[in-house]
This record gives sequence, C-alpha cells and structure tokens, in this order.
Amino acid sequence: MDFAGALKVDHLKFLADGFMMTLYIAFISIVLSFIIGIILGTLRYAKIPVISKIVAVIVEATRNTPLLLIIFFTYFALPEVGIKLDKPVAAITALTIFTSAMLSEIVRGGLNSIDKGQMEAARSSGLTYTQALTRIIMPQALRRMVPPIVSQFISLLKDTSLCVVIALPDLMRNAQIIYAQNVNYIIPIFIMVACMYFIVNYGLSLIARRLESRQV
Repeated sequence: MDFAGALKVDHLKFLADGFMMTLYIAFISIVLSFIIGIILGTLRYAKIPVISKIVAVIVEATRNTPLLLIIFFTYFALPEVGIKLDKPVAAITALTIFTSAMLSEIVRGGLNSIDKGQMEAARSSGLTYTQALTRIIMPQALRRMVPPIVSQFISLLKDTSLCVVIALPDLMRNAQIIYAQNVNYIIPIFIMVACMYFIVNYGLSLIARRLESRQV
C-alpha cells in the first residue's frame, strides 16, 4: 500500500472533481425523482380509473428492474431509436426513473397511513377531494415519510457509483483511473472514496434524525 503516492494533491483534486460530478448527478436526480415520485404515488393513492392501474404497472415494472439495466438502456439502447443522451443526462435519467418508482411507493404508503376518517371529515366540511388531499392528508403523510425518503436518497447517492459502467467521470470512475496507475494505490483510494461517501450520507442521516425528532 502506498498512501503517500495514492493520496497526493493531484490525485485528491481529481477525486474531488469526480465527487462534485457525483453530487451534481445525485442532487438533480433527487429533485426530479422527489417531484415525480409524489405525483406517481398520489395517482396510485387516488385510485383514478385506468390511470392508477397504468401507473401501478409502470412503477412495479421499474421497481423490479435492476438499476444497472436501466442505466445501460438510457445510454446504449435509446440511441438506437434516435434518442442520444450524453453521460450525465443518461445517468440522471436512469437514476430518476428508478428512484421515482421507489419513492412513489413510499408516498403511497405514507398517504395510506393517514386515517381514512380524516379525508371523510375534510370532505364533509366542504373541501374538495384535491383540497383535502393537498391541505390535510399530504402534509401529515410527508412528515411520516421523511425517514424512508432520506434513506432512499442515501441509496441514490450510493447508486451513482453504478454509472461507472458508462464511463461517467464521477468519483468511482476517477478512482479507477488513479488506482489503474499502480496496484498499491487500490486500498488507499478505496478508503478515501468510502470516507467521502460516508461523510455525505452520514450528514443526510443526521438531517433525517433531526427532522424526525421535531415531529415527535
């Protein structure tokens, strides 16, 4: 093991550049999947004829498809039908598709956890279904969803490492380039990469705990 050679300044800067790409991909994917996940989860909860069933099929198909396959599809298969995405966009698209499906189930479960009587009471007080859902049910459900949603976001951040298969210049790809220079760099580089992932993910978990404690 050569810690001094592996963790020299140039290598650390290169890892930092890759980590910034990882955080960028994760952040955009988190924002998009959160929005889409809420929409899909709400549509399933609302049990709209036909639409809810179509959404359910799409969500279940996506949840039961390996993320790695979705990444391959967005980058290698879509160009075959005339849709060519560059590496960051392909990565964001794949992660958003997969995470949206996972989050939609969290949202649906959160909405279903709210007592049905609250919807009935809201409707009887004169609110429309949409008003009752957005003003009464959804705010309560979102508070209960915080821990599993943050957990899913942590998983998303870790899953960005799978994008190394399309040579996305993220943290894992840059780490590969460094340790390919010298076999003695492998363990030091892996330790550094693990620490970088841990710092961000542990920070997210602390935020989730604080938000959860405020609800108690």
